[in-house]
Amino acid sequence: MSDNNTATSAATLQVDGKDYELPIIEGTLGNPVLDIKGVQQAGYWSYDPGFMATAAVESKITYIDGEKGVLLYRGYPIEQLADQAEYLEVCYALLHGELPTAEQKADFYDKVSKHSMVNDQLRKFFEGFRRDAHPMAIMVGVMGALSAFYHNNLDVSKEDHREITAIRLIAKVPTIAAMSYKYSQGQPFMYPRNDLSYAENFLYMMFATPADVDYKVNPILAKAMDKIFTLHADHEQNASTSTVRLAGSTGANPYACIAAGIAALWGPAHGGANEAVLQMLDEIGSVENVDDFMEKVKRKEVKLMGFGHRVYKNFDPRARVMKETCDEVLGALGINDPQLELAMKLEQIALNDPYFIERNLYPNVDFYSGIILKAIGIPTSMFTVIFALARTAGWISHWIEMHSAPYKIGRPRQLYTGPTQRDFVPVEQR
Repeated sequence: MSDNNTATSAATLQVDGKDYELPIIEGTLGNPVLDIKGVQQAGYWSYDPGFMATAAVESKITYIDGEKGVLLYRGYPIEQLADQAEYLEVCYALLHGELPTAEQKADFYDKVSKHSMVNDQLRKFFEGFRRDAHPMAIMVGVMGALSAFYHNNLDVSKEDHREITAIRLIAKVPTIAAMSYKYSQGQPFMYPRNDLSYAENFLYMMFATPADVDYKVNPILAKAMDKIFTLHADHEQNASTSTVRLAGSTGANPYACIAAGIAALWGPAHGGANEAVLQMLDEIGSVENVDDFMEKVKRKEVKLMGFGHRVYKNFDPRARVMKETCDEVLGALGINDPQLELAMKLEQIALNDPYFIERNLYPNVDFYSGIILKAIGIPTSMFTVIFALARTAGWISHWIEMHSAPYKIGRPRQLYTGPTQRDFVPVEQR
């Protein structure tokens, strides 16, 4: 319990006729929590697989109300940020608690721009990978290696070290992400440009070539990419963020912690969800097969990817913004893609069929972001990389928050169900 949070009431745990007090702590939003130190005092541990009812940390960064479909970054509604703020403004707010003033914004943007280049020796790391390596494998390796190049600001106890590390990470991850794509394509790396916005720079490094000296980034696509970054910037104590915090609690350097977060995000149940949407569309094949596929979903014979959410029991608030952006991108590009037509058919059924409406199986942010990224021309293997790019701001914000106050190394307990103590048996007697 922090100094800012004091219990106003308490629950009582009774074990073998003895009472143990469990203080009840109120946050500013959300469910109250029980301080369960009394459980250990009584000789027990709590048991909560998947941490479904456990608040392992105190945080001021992000709040989610899954029942009402609410997502707040530092108190700001995600819809307002996605529509009115730029991604780097959101990054600043996540890091510092408030949206920047005009002066702070200019200074922050300038620092990020100046740190977007990576050490040229990192090229050798890329050359060690096969050309068909998954970009997430490259991201994990190269991100972990950054500490070898920026080891002069790794004292986690110093605020200025934490600040410059956050800026470096936010600035360099788009460059590394684009490099991982270029390497897979056998194309030369494109250096970042200081005259472009954050999203424009990423798209430029992804799709421009040295021969295309007049390459221009489509402003509609840059705007869509910026919104995708904002909508994925943070999402409270999810698996990857918890991984970053757990790794950070050991005192590990921040680049290693972010690499751990990237590894956790790689899973198809987490960051790989939008990639799974496109794989599902491949399996469906064509619009003619959609009705039959949806009937199989109802019979629970197949899984519908990109619909519903573990946290949001109502509509995913990010999906509302993403749907509008999806319509803008598809309209601007005028794409006639059978797979995108198939996706729109799935959306139509899910939004109108009572079966899906009653179960709140609405399209989530992964569904729409996957469609947008495909329309932009980004390959499926890069989808999770872009998620990692966007989420780096949230990860490093949580890492900084943890290191800005007293903390303990994470050490979960377990319910042991293995053999009781037994004696060693020599091999000839087994």
